[in-house]
Amino acid sequence: MDSMETLLAKANVLIEALPYIRQFHGKTVVVKYGGSAMVEHELKKSVIRDVALLKLVGFRPIIVHGGGKEITKWIGRVGLETRFVGGLRVTDADTIQVAEMVLNRVNKGLVSMMEKTGLKAVGISGKDGTVLRVDKKTAANGEDIGFVGTVREVNTQLLDTLLDNDFIPVICPIGSDDEYHSFNINADDAACAVATRMKASKLVFLSDIEGVYRNPSDPSTLVSEMSATQAKQFIAEGFAGGGMLPKLQSCIDAIENGVEKVHILDGRIEHALLLEFFTDKGVGTQIVADKPNA
Repeated sequence: MDSMETLLAKANVLIEALPYIRQFHGKTVVVKYGGSAMVEHELKKSVIRDVALLKLVGFRPIIVHGGGKEITKWIGRVGLETRFVGGLRVTDADTIQVAEMVLNRVNKGLVSMMEKTGLKAVGISGKDGTVLRVDKKTAANGEDIGFVGTVREVNTQLLDTLLDNDFIPVICPIGSDDEYHSFNINADDAACAVATRMKASKLVFLSDIEGVYRNPSDPSTLVSEMSATQAKQFIAEGFAGGGMLPKLQSCIDAIENGVEKVHILDGRIEHALLLEFFTDKGVGTQIVADKPNA
């Protein structure tokens, strides 16, 4: 039997969470799900339980997932070559077929896990209901990289219908152009576009990055909160390198287009979503809009 101190500690956790539950009840939250949390089974279960709790306390979650590691694995299995230009996967006609197959497989696996916890979830591609309409994207050097898209438009009708009927939309980042050809979309970009168009209160990037560091080799330099302007300065001063640069730029874009708060979290931390949403300190980096008098 738990001691009185343990019971009081549990009560204090609930009390600490209460104002955040009240603040975001009924609000839309977009979670970009990727990294190790999509691969390791126990981490998968942890994320799904977190999403279940968010749903049960009144949040309206939307999941946008990646699957790059799985795509690379299957491309190798079918004898195709994986090639990147400027961090973007070159996606020819054969590769887009593999990517679409793999992402839909990942999508339905996530839906099954959610339904096992009692959630009502629907897995869709960005092609369904023309949720994600894209333009062809080229590499920074102008090189043609095939069927890679940048989101031009998000059709919210299907997403609104699912949310209003108590379903959690689970979106894989495959979109279509005006000729209905399939295009692979960077999952961060897709999540940013969905969050912006759905006027989400929060956008969360779950990955293998603990957050934003001034010095990646020094854990004490983790930045717990920064404004959009500070994030721009961070990039300009060269602190954001590698995969952090496009991720931080996605955060800035989301904030400047109306998303209230953006979070970069380490999905390898069990219950990272709950710790960030419902505790005063949080566990990752939060990017917010500039204050009017700043």
